Amino acid sequence: MKFFIDTANVEEIQEAASLGILDGVTTNPTLLAREKGKGDFKDMLKKICEIVQGPVSAEVVGDDAKTMVVEARKLAKIDKHIVIKVPLTMEGLKAIGMLKAEGIGTNATLVFSPTQAILAAKAGASFLSPFVGRLDDASHYGMDLIRQIATIYENYEYETEVIVASVRNPLHVVEAALAGADIVTIPFKVIGQMIKHPLTDIGVKKFLDDWKKLGAEI
Repeated sequence: MKFFIDTANVEEIQEAASLGILDGVTTNPTLLAREKGKGDFKDMLKKICEIVQGPVSAEVVGDDAKTMVVEARKLAKIDKHIVIKVPLTMEGLKAIGMLKAEGIGTNATLVFSPTQAILAAKAGASFLSPFVGRLDDASHYGMDLIRQIATIYENYEYETEVIVASVRNPLHVVEAALAGADIVTIPFKVIGQMIKHPLTDIGVKKFLDDWKKLGAEI
């Protein structure tokens, strides 16, 4: 399973990349807005691509397919690693097919049902982003959707890769792996939570205390 980071913060991306686990990045208008004042968003996306050298999702904001495609072409010119995030609406589905024909990779986003997932794969989306956390917030078990999509895609050998999005905690990551998701996109905070365990901290302290008693140097 590949790990993406869900942020537009360059410092967080650099830190995650230094761990040697990062395969890509997902951004959206909300995440980019949080970085307002740190420079032009296109420059930020270019910098992110240089750090990661993997798929970097940038979202279109147009209301109709033609506008989405025009925006997508501009975003795709920023860097060869840019993947266009397109909302799974009627117009978004049209845009995915049009961009597929032009050889521009897409990430179908704001996905909440298996029927949307089927349509995105049929239209030729490169990636699919089901939002498990938002489903949980609405009293639906988000991981059930991931299992349904994984089964459907395996049944018909769709090439679209599933990105588990709206991840809220480490258990979401574990369940995504068990469900057979291709990718999970994780907030920086959750990456830190995945690393930390109290027994690890206790063990490290014990070893260091005992080493001091030894009075030796490595």
